[in-house]
Amino acid sequence: MTTLRMAAVAAEFGRDLEEDFQIAERLIKEAREEGVRLLALPEACLGGYLLSLDDSAELDAGPPALALDGPEIRRLASLAGEMTVVAGYCEAAGDDRYNSVVCVTGDGVLGNHRKVHQPLSEDASYASGDRFHAFDTPVGRIGMMICYDKAFPESARALALDGAEIGICVSAWPGSRTNATADLVDDRWKRRFDLFDRARALENQIVWLSANQAGTFGSLRFVGSAKVVDPGGEILADTGVAAGVAVAELDVAQALETARRSMGHLRDRRPETYDVPTGALTA
Repeated sequence: MTTLRMAAVAAEFGRDLEEDFQIAERLIKEAREEGVRLLALPEACLGGYLLSLDDSAELDAGPPALALDGPEIRRLASLAGEMTVVAGYCEAAGDDRYNSVVCVTGDGVLGNHRKVHQPLSEDASYASGDRFHAFDTPVGRIGMMICYDKAFPESARALALDGAEIGICVSAWPGSRTNATADLVDDRWKRRFDLFDRARALENQIVWLSANQAGTFGSLRFVGSAKVVDPGGEILADTGVAAGVAVAELDVAQALETARRSMGHLRDRRPETYDVPTGALTA
């Protein structure tokens, strides 16, 4: 039996890139000391997220835009060393900026994903990605997505059909903007965050890591709730709404085999019956 010790982070990151790297370095060091081999840091952990998702709010300059082949990502890879580390950042690509997530080891970049689905006014700050894909890493085949991407079943399904054994969703998921609760534990957007995590794992029978921002930034109050979910949709570790690290150990291959032995959701698909219009629905 070969087990994998993996972890998802809930932590607060801001605009100060040097401070963000110091936080990331501490988290990577602590995870290494605990024997973690796969670590997921939140969306926008290098440079912070947006101050607001209200299209009427004045936008700031946004996070610093970093090149995928630039010194900052090389620095992250150096910190990762023998570990596989996933982290969100603002990607510079020509004249465009993307809300992206990168997967690195000390050997360099293994994979990169640009957020496809953009909520509310996020498209005023970022261009949109156009694909989902899985890729091989030292800890198994991984597929990545960002925040709102996980609200769309097709996102995780595309990764699973591309052979992803582990799905990783990094987020800057806030609490509800209307009828906000004093205690985030009771927040309806927090409940949705958790439901999406469990459903995406269960319907695709894959291991699922969910990292999220914690604390506050601008007008946003994040729900934390980093977690590791098994292929049956059961939560193995969870930080709750506070900052923390959810750590779990699992034999991934065995867990996938067990989950898919009788009820194989990918195997039993009937794609010829799914004649669904591709056009957008309007309210």
